Amino acid sequence: MPLTGTMLNKPVLLESLIVFIIVLCVHTVVWDRYSWCVIALAIQAFYVQFKWDRLLRLGAAVFQFRTTANSGLLPASMVIPLLGIVMKERCKAAGIVYFERFGIVVASTGMVLALFLSVIAVGITRPVPTNTCILSGIAGSIILYTMKYSLTVSEVIEVLEVLLIFVYLSMILLYLLPRCFTPGEALLVLGGISFILKQLIKRSLNVIEGRGDPVDFVLLVAVAGVVLLGIFFTALFFFMDSGTWTSSMFFHMMTAVLGLGVLMPWLYHLIRRNPLVWLLQFLVQTQTRVYLLVYWTLLAASACMVVLYQNSKRSSESKKHQASTITRKYFHFIVVATYIPGLIYDHQLLYIAAVLCLVVFILLEYIRYFRIKPFGQTLRHLLTLFLDERDSGPLILTHIYLLVGMSLPVWLFPRPCAPKGTLPGAGALVPYSGVLAVGVGDTIASIFGSTIGEIKWPGTKKTFEGTMTAIFAQIIAVALILIFDGRVNLNTSYAWILGSISLVSLLEAYTTQIDNLLLPLYLQILLMA
Repeated sequence: MPLTGTMLNKPVLLESLIVFIIVLCVHTVVWDRYSWCVIALAIQAFYVQFKWDRLLRLGAAVFQFRTTANSGLLPASMVIPLLGIVMKERCKAAGIVYFERFGIVVASTGMVLALFLSVIAVGITRPVPTNTCILSGIAGSIILYTMKYSLTVSEVIEVLEVLLIFVYLSMILLYLLPRCFTPGEALLVLGGISFILKQLIKRSLNVIEGRGDPVDFVLLVAVAGVVLLGIFFTALFFFMDSGTWTSSMFFHMMTAVLGLGVLMPWLYHLIRRNPLVWLLQFLVQTQTRVYLLVYWTLLAASACMVVLYQNSKRSSESKKHQASTITRKYFHFIVVATYIPGLIYDHQLLYIAAVLCLVVFILLEYIRYFRIKPFGQTLRHLLTLFLDERDSGPLILTHIYLLVGMSLPVWLFPRPCAPKGTLPGAGALVPYSGVLAVGVGDTIASIFGSTIGEIKWPGTKKTFEGTMTAIFAQIIAVALILIFDGRVNLNTSYAWILGSISLVSLLEAYTTQIDNLLLPLYLQILLMA
């Protein structure tokens, strides 16, 4: 199966090499029957991603994907299976059987979703790529054979239900939101949303009074709410003008009805108490939480001031003026300053605050996108200054990806499998994965790469100097975390941490996917392995 023509794309090949190294590193520590499945999936995804690239280049894909990047199928295909496998191993070591099985379901779901996306590319490619079809068939056979002897009937049904939600969600959102995702980004984002919706349905049908931490349900209900709200208003405003005062009043009214009339009772059903009373008591439970909330409010105000100040500098003659890379990285520094105190002093408060902030960001994006009065047009004007090449679709998602990337390690941290609130060894840094990979590494790489960088990595705009300073800055950040967070004890895992940071920094140099989303997940996987 020769790699000819467009397949000799050096950045894509080097990105794939880094991903393969990460996969092998994880499986040198965690080797079991699922390892063969992941390796087979990686090999077939490597070949299929070039079929996706060809489809995108020819405009022959089923939906309109983002054209400023490659398909990103291989790096995206590995995230959910690897995350499930390392979660399974951590919970197995802790003796938590329920979450060990949950990790197996996560890994199996990720493999099935990735395989489904591969089959779509192979099926619509003309002429039919015989060799790639054979590889996909072999990988699919290995995965299905392993699932047959690893999953119970109920777990198989759960995996298929997530696949069904993913299919319908993809058909709706990829049609409504053209050029917002690459195929790989769609796999990660829509796959994650599909899994959340399935978990919410499952827990709603099997809720037992007093079981589970209310904190765990907030994210599920919030994501379901904003997704349903977005689909509803997109369908509605397809038939009416969203920029009128009548439509705007209807938007605000229906948002309140959905929030107070549907989501709050749904959350009450899950946690068996008034959600608003519980949230208020939770936020003011300790004096530390009050101090953190005041501090975060000041940081949010400073971020708004940066946006207003940068827009005030925009002259009327320079309509196409865009904020510089360094200006955009101000927000990365603000987010780092937000997350570090929360990670050190109160994980649960940070968890809830990140969910609430995500809801606010998405609602503001709906208001901007639909031009909802009185703030829709103002938001359009203010935020266009901070657009980059990745915001090629109708939605502005980079700031939302930044929040999600920083929050995912907090949301996905396996708390039941860490009775003392932290994992041993390198795992103690798992909640800091977003801060290290995006807040420190990506920020420093961009600033130093754009200012002093001269030696470029082959086939990319990223520089050697930017990558090296990013690695060095993350090492310093780890040292500071050791000083200020007494719960972190790395034992003798310094070499593994250095290798993990280096691999993720190299991936940042070569990937064209949304690095705010991809890098924290890969660093979390490596630190949990």
